Amino acid sequence: MAAEKTKAKAKTKAKSKVKKTLVIVESPAKAKTIEKYLGKKYMVRASMGHLRDLPKSQFGIDVENDFAPKYINIRGKGDLIKALKKDAKNADKVYLASDPDREGEAIAWHLSFILGLNPEEDCRIVFNEITKPAIQEAVKHPRGINIDQVDAQQARRMLDRIVGYKLSPLLWRKVRKGLSAGRVQSVTVKLICDREKEIQAFESVEYWTVGMKLRKDKSAMFDAELTHVDGEKLDLHDEKNTTALVEDFQKQQLIVDKVKKSERKRKPAAPFTTSSLQQDAARKLGFTSRKTMMLAQQLYEGIELGRHGATGLITYMRTDSTRLSDVALNDARAFIGEQFGEDYLPAKANVYVTGKKAQDAHEAIRPTDVNITPESVEKYLNKDQLKLYTLIWQRFTASQMVPAVYDTMSIQIKAGSRYQAKAAGSKLKFAGFTAVYAGAETTKKEKDVLLPDLAEGDELNIAKMLPQQHFTEPPPRYNDASLVKTLEEKEIGRPSTYAPIIETIQARGYVQRIDKHFQPTELGFVVVDMLKEYFKDIVDVKFTADLENELDEIAEGKVEKNHLLKEFYDPFAVTLEKADEAIGHVELPEEVSDVPCDICGRMMVVKQGRYGKFLACPGFPDCRNTKPLLVDTGVKCPKCGGSIVERKSHRGRKFYGCKNYPECDYTTWDQPLQEKCPTCGAFMLKHHYKNGRGLTYCSNEACETRIDHPINKELEKMRQRAEAKKAKEAEAAAQAEKESKTKKGKKK
Repeated sequence: MAAEKTKAKAKTKAKSKVKKTLVIVESPAKAKTIEKYLGKKYMVRASMGHLRDLPKSQFGIDVENDFAPKYINIRGKGDLIKALKKDAKNADKVYLASDPDREGEAIAWHLSFILGLNPEEDCRIVFNEITKPAIQEAVKHPRGINIDQVDAQQARRMLDRIVGYKLSPLLWRKVRKGLSAGRVQSVTVKLICDREKEIQAFESVEYWTVGMKLRKDKSAMFDAELTHVDGEKLDLHDEKNTTALVEDFQKQQLIVDKVKKSERKRKPAAPFTTSSLQQDAARKLGFTSRKTMMLAQQLYEGIELGRHGATGLITYMRTDSTRLSDVALNDARAFIGEQFGEDYLPAKANVYVTGKKAQDAHEAIRPTDVNITPESVEKYLNKDQLKLYTLIWQRFTASQMVPAVYDTMSIQIKAGSRYQAKAAGSKLKFAGFTAVYAGAETTKKEKDVLLPDLAEGDELNIAKMLPQQHFTEPPPRYNDASLVKTLEEKEIGRPSTYAPIIETIQARGYVQRIDKHFQPTELGFVVVDMLKEYFKDIVDVKFTADLENELDEIAEGKVEKNHLLKEFYDPFAVTLEKADEAIGHVELPEEVSDVPCDICGRMMVVKQGRYGKFLACPGFPDCRNTKPLLVDTGVKCPKCGGSIVERKSHRGRKFYGCKNYPECDYTTWDQPLQEKCPTCGAFMLKHHYKNGRGLTYCSNEACETRIDHPINKELEKMRQRAEAKKAKEAEAAAQAEKESKTKKGKKK
């Protein structure tokens, strides 16, 4: 009996000594999801991104010694590195499973150095989606670290360091402290500045169009437009000539000259790439690039789906490819056939051509499982996660459906011998992919435009003439969608870098976001003009794009890393030296406010800080007084009669409050308007939705116009959200206090 017990103990000891396989990923959320799929023989840990980097306090590149980088362990990650080393020592194997891109390859390379692994041995695993089959397949096929990809990442990092650490101090000396220049960010600011100059130089021209409402006998009215006069395109530039022409047109007999009926097909768009996802999320959901990428990361790494546990919902979100795997295509076709019927299924899978410059390393962004519909996970996702997942799911599903079919009708109309007009109509004949997704450029489904049944020779009657004055408009300022689209078209940077670039140029005060559009500041113009004069290449679009292509060639093993760095650095260093001698100190013009300093009485000036504009005393450093810059709305406070001013929350969100705060606590998220309510005379408020739509309503809650007004539901939602947030914060505070007491008790 004793012998049996001894054997049992020996078995237990042997079991406990069985070593596990260590898998290192980048984030804890991903680690949790993957651990569920791999089982007990594996332990999954997170590196929390990079563990080694160039030092912040020094240049960190030995230019004289073949651009040798000086890498150090990142401050604050010592305990994590110690824990990973311990786990690696106790593991049978170590797999490095950082993200499947160049940045991820570099993280794996740094990890191999820290943990003493041979980068050429099979220590690297990659997967495009966090699903059980993908993870298990990746573990079966480990490989060595791709040094060419690592070199491409190192070259990019060192180029950015050279520009940032050599050029930024020049800006500090010549303009002001705290500025920075970047290889890609400077070109982005230049694009925004160039567009602003176009707008400022634009001269508007008046022109007129002549629309009309027509009908045949007693048929329904339809719209038409005058297109030609005496065989020439309509060209009207003043009201006098337009009025004379309209009067003459009304005297003519209108006859249907030609009728053309046809069928038009509209094909579905390709599944999302990183760039097209950022554009569509900005256009349809009103998301910034940063928000889109943050939400996509959460969906990729895994969301808790009840009893199913943490589940990755989408494939890797940094990709420039529209390619789809055979498994994904087969699943999509099976789902479409079952849910929509065979009529919605093309004869063979739709394949989309990826651009010539695409690296095509990963699939397009798609759901990991098309059967996980947005409706089925709605209760597990927050509002924004659900919106983005719905967009990705719809775009992918629609990409494998048949085109939408429209019956179209266009008619040409003759009016006497001088005039030609046209009318066009269309009707949806078969929904096709639009049954799922409205389309890349549209936010809503197209409405039918119906024309009556017309034939050549039919006489038409004029119900109403609609001459309209217009003015040519300057090119629009960039918003998130159009800026991302331009950066991609001009091959500046990579889509995965667009979000941090846009954040950086705003944080530095070069650009400000006003009504979802980017406008350069005075500082932005000054810095760009200086760079254009002395560092043409840094802000040259073609040079930056060519450099990006050379980085791609390093990743493909066609170009040597140090060759590219030397080609860039040598002329750059010479230019830097000349510029330092030639450029004098640049004085930025100061905007003087009408607000006196409380301490010394000087009139305060407007300064641009990291979080926007503020007021500062010009007597600095003798007087260091600062104040928030309050923009007066011109509306009086309903509580105390003071001015309502524009303020910003600690998170940078705009709101409106009484200038007499804290004596008066009136605040509102909605924009006060100087317009008065026609019913009660109170000032109006404008509620701004995230998609850009605005809703105007009376600020007086007792006003009869507020009865059954759609704003009531919206305000109630906002109130409930605020209460839920407050309750959550209180719960978190209580939990933290409880944990603190428990810790104190344990110490005692």
